[in-house]
Amino acid sequence: MIKQIFEHKKRFLHLLLLADEQEDMIDQYLERGEMFVLEIDGEVKALCVVTNEGEGVFEIKNLAVKPSEQRKGYGKRLVQFVCEHYKNKGHTMLVGTGDSPLTIPFYQACGFTISHQIDDFFIRHYDQPIYEGGKQLIHMIILKKTL
Repeated sequence: MIKQIFEHKKRFLHLLLLADEQEDMIDQYLERGEMFVLEIDGEVKALCVVTNEGEGVFEIKNLAVKPSEQRKGYGKRLVQFVCEHYKNKGHTMLVGTGDSPLTIPFYQACGFTISHQIDDFFIRHYDQPIYEGGKQLIHMIILKKTL
């Protein structure tokens, strides 16, 4: 079951930090974003935060799946859900991620295509280097999908 969370979103900080390693960066979008959690038997397996960027554009700011629950399709189910949820409210879903061999193919498999990159994003906005798949993240890759 996927449900929207309206209050006390920070109680999911442990999951949010899996996808965005710096709490002050999460604080920049968490309250203005809409949060959805995927639950099975009362246990949260994954979450997603989506913001309204205006003019029919929405953005997935955080998508996290509990490590013990990864590779079971929960992330893909949440992406499909939010794209369906917002298709009558806008025309484009964006997602920004590191230039990682782990995340870019996942979003491409969900129907996103690479739009552009924001140079040096992870160097300028994060206090510590972030590594994913053995590679330091430097540039943010923006992917888009037509809703």
